[in-house]
Parts: sequence; structure tokens; C-alpha cells
Amino acid sequence: QVQLVESGGGLVQAGGSLRLSCTASGAKLSISRMGWYRQAPGKQREFVATITTGGTTNYAESVKGRFTISMGNAKNTVFLQMNSLKPDDTAVYYCNALVAAISRAYWGQGTQVTVSS
Repeated sequence: QVQLVESGGGLVQAGGSLRLSCTASGAKLSISRMGWYRQAPGKQREFVATITTGGTTNYAESVKGRFTISMGNAKNTVFLQMNSLKPDDTAVYYCNALVAAISRAYWGQGTQVTVSS
């Protein structure tokens, strides 16, 4: 069982920045990919960004050029640097980890990001 713990959410004004972190523990098999998803009130959870342990990144169009995903050297921590934040970025942000060997994805408990106008 993989446990994911997120941190770094908060309240920020439009145009500001936040950095989210997520650390995975308990994995007996290697994590293949980590990423971030978000869910705004009344909306479905949506993809934000992912990064593989090989360094390949993928971003939602809505965050390209503003958000940067990166992974720590131990390959069990993922960061999301969010710049030029907009009120539309307000959501609960969830960390995700994929163990490809067993086709299993794990989720963190979520961290709230609120961007005021």
C-alpha cells in the first residue's frame, strides 16, 4: 500500500504563486509516474500534470506555461510550482502515484488551493 502526503496548499491572491509537495511512502514496487489532479466545487476531478521517473512531463493546456512539475532525486516526491495563479485554479489538488507493474494508482488526501481575485 502506498501512502501519499501532500502539503503546500493555501490562500493566495491572483497572480501569486504556490508550491505543492507530495511524498510517497510504503511502496514495495517502484513508482512509475507521479502527478497532480484537481477538483473544483461542483466539477469532476481533472488532470493537471504528470511526470515519469524518467523525467517525461505532461501538462493540461490550462496550466501550460504557468505550472511546473518536478520530481525529487529519490523519485518518491513530486512538486508542483504554480505561478500566475488565477481564481479558476481554485480547487482541491490531489497527488497521484502510479505503480505500473501492478497497474495500480494511489491518491493523496488532497490539499486546498484558493486563489482570490
